[in-house]
Amino acid sequence: MTKKLLFLFDTDAVPSVFDTVVGYDGGADHITGYGNVTPENVGALVDGTIYTRGGSEKKSTAIFVGGGNMAAGEAVLKAVKKRFFGPFRVSTMLDSNGSNTTAAAGVALVQKAAGSLQGKKAVVLAGTGPVGMRSAALLAQEGASVVLCGRSLDKAQAAADQINQRFKVAISAAATPDAASRAAIVKGQNLVFSAGAIGIELLSEADWKEEASIEFIADYNAQPPLGFGGIDAMDKAKERHGKIVFGALGIGGLKLKLHRACVGKLFESTETVFDAEEIYALAKSMA
Repeated sequence: MTKKLLFLFDTDAVPSVFDTVVGYDGGADHITGYGNVTPENVGALVDGTIYTRGGSEKKSTAIFVGGGNMAAGEAVLKAVKKRFFGPFRVSTMLDSNGSNTTAAAGVALVQKAAGSLQGKKAVVLAGTGPVGMRSAALLAQEGASVVLCGRSLDKAQAAADQINQRFKVAISAAATPDAASRAAIVKGQNLVFSAGAIGIELLSEADWKEEASIEFIADYNAQPPLGFGGIDAMDKAKERHGKIVFGALGIGGLKLKLHRACVGKLFESTETVFDAEEIYALAKSMA
């Protein structure tokens, strides 16, 4: 029986243990990780995946692009796909910093609970990292009007510009450097997402519980203090103060199932490319 081989091309110095474990749980028989992968050095690695097996055996080889930097991961994925031609290709997945699977799970769960996000007003607090940026993109593609927030307007605007160019949407940017500015920005919003760093409460319970416009809250931080005061990491469509709330572990169950499912599907053909749009479509079917 042909072994299912997954090659982890990581843009960080050390290949991700998390991605390795989930890769095995997703059905890979063997995983080989490479660190410090760049567009310049990935070519020879890709060649090793596409020139070795033929026929139906080729689908048992796949590539996973990871690492902590989404921009670096996107550049590597582009270089990988450029190396493919004709039948000389294998299925590939991009999930730098877990951002595609995490954001897809979070937005899919909120979309399912809401029924439709068309015309909703959404804000992504601390949204300049990979998970926040992907969440903002997916929310916008679902028809929401999205504001992406960061400590500085320059950084938030740069992130919004990058998203708008990549996904052909119209996300706006805002500076929210302190608790008062974050409390102000959520007023009038329907959806509030938090994608901040570990150990930082972005919004206190008092700042959201009485805001009548807020319908849904989603937080990606599982380690206390959570991004939102007054919620629990295990919350999954939990009603709190009249809002439907999703905590990081409530989202994380679908994220892990999604990540494993994507890995498994890599071995079904040689043609699959899992990026944000494809991963989100699968997340919606699984939510």
